[in-house]
Amino acid sequence: MEDLSRFCCQNHRCVAHGTRGAGNLTCCGRIGKNKHIRLLYCRICGKRFSEHKGTVFYRSRLPAAKVVSILAHVAEGVGMRATGRLEGVKEETVIRFARLAGDHAMSLHQELVAFSPSDPGTATGLEVVVCLRKA
Repeated sequence: MEDLSRFCCQNHRCVAHGTRGAGNLTCCGRIGKNKHIRLLYCRICGKRFSEHKGTVFYRSRLPAAKVVSILAHVAEGVGMRATGRLEGVKEETVIRFARLAGDHAMSLHQELVAFSPSDPGTATGLEVVVCLRKA
């Protein structure tokens, strides 16, 4: 049995959308060139989606390690062009991943603020980056 507690339904119309560990998800297959990405199925709404949906890795053709390395360079303050040269990718690719990571961090930040109504100032940008790196 695979641990799917950190995933949630990605269908915005589903009752269980955004609820992690609800027990509504099952692994119904694997996708990708090497079959390394799980295909998840929601028992409530009947939709299937990739485990990468909603992350910077979704529809990325680069290996996850390279994407993480690109984002680590950007987080350290290395320029877009220099990061592209260091990682062997185009500058546009670096910019695209930086924007995706920024959008993902903003949505995560909004979720953190929504979950801590007693002190909305506790979710800082640093915490968002740490949460993004753990994922």
